[in-house]
Amino acid sequence: MKNGSASFGTQPIPELLIKQAVPASIGILVMSLNILIDTIFVGQWIGSNAIAAINVVLPVSFFIAALGMAIGIAGGSIISRALGKNDLKRATKTFGNQIVLTLLLTISFVIFGLSLIDIIIPAFGGKGQLFEPAKVYYTIVLYGVPVLGYCMMGNNVIRAEGKPKNAMYAMLLPSVSNLLLDYVFIYVLDMGMQGAAWATTLSYLVCATYIFYFFNAKGSELHLKWSDLKLDLGITKEIGALGFVTLARQSVISISVLLVNNILFGLGGEAVVAVYAIISRLLMFSLFPVLGITQGFIPIAGYNYGANNKKRVEMVIRTAVIYASGFATVVFLLINIFSNSIGGIFTNDATVLEKAPTAIRWVFAATPIVGVQLVGAAYYQAIGKALPALLLTLTRQGFFFIPLLYILSGIMGINGVWLAFPVAEFLAALVTGCFLIYELKKYLKS
Repeated sequence: MKNGSASFGTQPIPELLIKQAVPASIGILVMSLNILIDTIFVGQWIGSNAIAAINVVLPVSFFIAALGMAIGIAGGSIISRALGKNDLKRATKTFGNQIVLTLLLTISFVIFGLSLIDIIIPAFGGKGQLFEPAKVYYTIVLYGVPVLGYCMMGNNVIRAEGKPKNAMYAMLLPSVSNLLLDYVFIYVLDMGMQGAAWATTLSYLVCATYIFYFFNAKGSELHLKWSDLKLDLGITKEIGALGFVTLARQSVISISVLLVNNILFGLGGEAVVAVYAIISRLLMFSLFPVLGITQGFIPIAGYNYGANNKKRVEMVIRTAVIYASGFATVVFLLINIFSNSIGGIFTNDATVLEKAPTAIRWVFAATPIVGVQLVGAAYYQAIGKALPALLLTLTRQGFFFIPLLYILSGIMGINGVWLAFPVAEFLAALVTGCFLIYELKKYLKS
């Protein structure tokens, strides 16, 4: 382990965090650009209702795929701490259990999701003219979600091993392939929503092929034996406890999207739902450096916590918060400068273009402080403390955003929906910051 994970305990923290965060950020950027350009293709070549229809479906497929992400992040935390203690056997056993759990759970949920298709789509806002295109997209994409779950899980394990470039490649390949397939299926073959769905599904397969190759071509420290695939009760319980944090976060995000879509549809119809779809893509795209820092931070914090290196744990927390806040402030400034032009990239619909700038400015108003909440919640997950990680993860979307959504939309209408975003962000960052300071002081004195 001279290369890869061992560097977490030896290299200077600022240099190490950049080394981990840059490939993660590039991967997220390309993946976000993929989603962004995919949305542009769909909007320009199919129509604005197609954008809204895809936004209706995404929470469902993302929730099932989030099972793989949850298992990946949770297992990655265990693997990082095990490697910090030089316990390769436990790390490998954890990876084997992750594979089995990911496939079992995602396949089960896909069967459930397909059996209730006519109930789920309207419940998530797929009503009126949005129902049929949403149903076409949902059906095809859902078949590929178990493969996406494997990709999400494998990507986090690669990062936990200290191989950020390989994790980046695993994100680049499906993003590029999706855009190429979009052009062929939507523009050349004129397959409409079916083309968009098949391009997305086949891109998952490209990603899974690369990850499988990585783990079976001696690129990994984790060399599986058949016995590692047998579920271990202790490991599965820890994966379940830590993974529930990520799953809860994704679930609450999906519920929030459901509620926002339905409230906006009731207040302003399809056009306002399309505005929210554009904002959702923008959120994915614009925060890529902050998310990259958070992903790079987790294995470093977990490894040094496992090695009981307190000074490095403290330093990586401080460095991650400073870097994340700096990048988030730059994003905030750029969004405000170009808010009037952003909507036109996605659609020519006059109603959408009129409503988009105000919505974008409100939603991104608290962006400079987003890093505090992301890094704080990620720290507890990295060190294996599931309950505080869960509570802090739920502060923004669950404890603050959903109640504010109903209260402010009831008072201010559509503007109240947009205002709920920054207010919830501010309150969540305040609570998380207090928890993080308390935990760090207690850890350093222990």
